[in-house]
Amino acid sequence: QVSPEQVILSHSPLRLFSQFHQKCMLVAGQGPVEENARNLGFQHVVTIEALRKAYPLLDMVDQSRRPKELPPPTTGFPTIEGVILFGEPVRWETSLQLIIDVLLSNGNPEAELQDIPYPHLPVLACNMDLLWMAEAKMPRFGHGTYLLCLENIYKKVTGRELKYEALIGKPSTVTYRYAEYLIKQQAEKQGWKAPIRRLYAVGDNPMSDIYGANLYNNYLKSAHQSQVEAGVKRSPQAAVPQPEDHLELPKDCSSSVERCESILVCTGVYRHNAEVPSKTEGCTTETVFHGHRDFCFDPSLVEASFVVQDVNDAVQLAFTKENWS
Repeated sequence: QVSPEQVILSHSPLRLFSQFHQKCMLVAGQGPVEENARNLGFQHVVTIEALRKAYPLLDMVDQSRRPKELPPPTTGFPTIEGVILFGEPVRWETSLQLIIDVLLSNGNPEAELQDIPYPHLPVLACNMDLLWMAEAKMPRFGHGTYLLCLENIYKKVTGRELKYEALIGKPSTVTYRYAEYLIKQQAEKQGWKAPIRRLYAVGDNPMSDIYGANLYNNYLKSAHQSQVEAGVKRSPQAAVPQPEDHLELPKDCSSSVERCESILVCTGVYRHNAEVPSKTEGCTTETVFHGHRDFCFDPSLVEASFVVQDVNDAVQLAFTKENWS
């Protein structure tokens, strides 16, 4: 039976971003985003819908939702101090418009600023997959597609790049660091004395799962080679400062892990018609980079250590590699 602390969602590492927990944060996505934010430690949360109700003149795309008469001035609404993007929303036009409004107004959509504030308010984004596999024959848009829209709208309007305070979820190394931290906790609960030297990351998307595992493997090698305390050094493949610069891990979270093996399964985004190859060279290289804007493309990062048919085969492989079978 899997316990809650063994499950890592794309937003789980936000628990450790305590420097934002007391700030008034606008949260976007779908589902119980307000509850999720509070469970992660955020004390002051504003949803897109609450912002829309407070400022009804902001949401003007859907004519049926436009106010029929001029609403009274908004009073007492808090100034927003940051934005959390949990996942793709249902009404993209509303969320895109209101988030841009918040960034351009420095958190107060009724303010008439002379200049566009830059750097803008902190933006923390979770889940960067451009596409994901559902029941349809072709992949569906993911939150990475929504982020692509937001980034390009902001740049088109301001002429400047949208900056992220943190990018969380695969392939960001912050997610793998957090996973390692939880694995270490689980090992201690089980009474394991030997340090963990190898991790195995299983996924079906070369551009997020495999890319992230390999990026983390490079990070581990770089950290060990440079003997950097707490593993703060950035991976050389990163195009911009990585979110681990802002991750407040506990002081005792020293890493014993030396390697992270990536295992690609063929039951999701990645498919191949032939039998599982013994050599993976060339079988996972993509001609178009589907990764996030802030991650440079390196063909070696989407090359899995192993390719297997499904998750069961991946687990059995890990058992074999660790001499547990």
